[in-house]
Amino acid sequence: MSGPPYPSESPELQVRRPGVVPYPDAVALQADLVTLRRSGRVPDQLILLEHPHVITLGTGSRVQHVLADETRRGELGVELFEAGRGGDVTYHGPGQLVGYPILDLKPDRRDLLAYLRDLETMLIAAVGRLGVGAARIPGLTGVWVDDRKVAAIGVRVSSSWITSHGFALNVSNDLSYYETIVPCGLAGHSVTSLSEELGRRLDVEEVIPVVVEAFASAFARKIHVG
Repeated sequence: MSGPPYPSESPELQVRRPGVVPYPDAVALQADLVTLRRSGRVPDQLILLEHPHVITLGTGSRVQHVLADETRRGELGVELFEAGRGGDVTYHGPGQLVGYPILDLKPDRRDLLAYLRDLETMLIAAVGRLGVGAARIPGLTGVWVDDRKVAAIGVRVSSSWITSHGFALNVSNDLSYYETIVPCGLAGHSVTSLSEELGRRLDVEEVIPVVVEAFASAFARKIHVG
């Protein structure tokens, strides 16, 4: 019988799986957990969930990157919210795995660019284990299958180096909803999903354990599912 997958001295990672959560509720949950993490009352957190259809606007968003007007968004059941994270316009919806890491990057990970690259590395490893070859595109943030984006990343890091927001991995979501935006402000690029690439439906629940293991490995954390 093999030993534990991570050294005993590795910080703990508590994984939360609240299911389908409206976007404002997820923002409030993150804010609460950032406060608790800053005070040391909880360990590092990884929230894994799905959202109802929503368009979120990052700090670098341009209004022209939202292609569906209020009437069309109402017809599709798509809400619109300011996100408070970096990046441009992003879509979330059922069948997409959204991850919100609440990590204390002190003392040895206080580097925002390195944190973004670590998230990309983690996602590339996870989708690789699921049978999809993905990579970075130099100069762009996210994870790509050729020129098709399979995962978006947009984060926030507080002055105390506590992270929030995170990543969105397309698993089996309806890609037609991306017609409502210019994804991450990148005209000329397409999007894809794991199900699209594999040629069969893959459920979010199948993907979560793989992402958890890849995340714990990339950030050297011990997993505690709560």
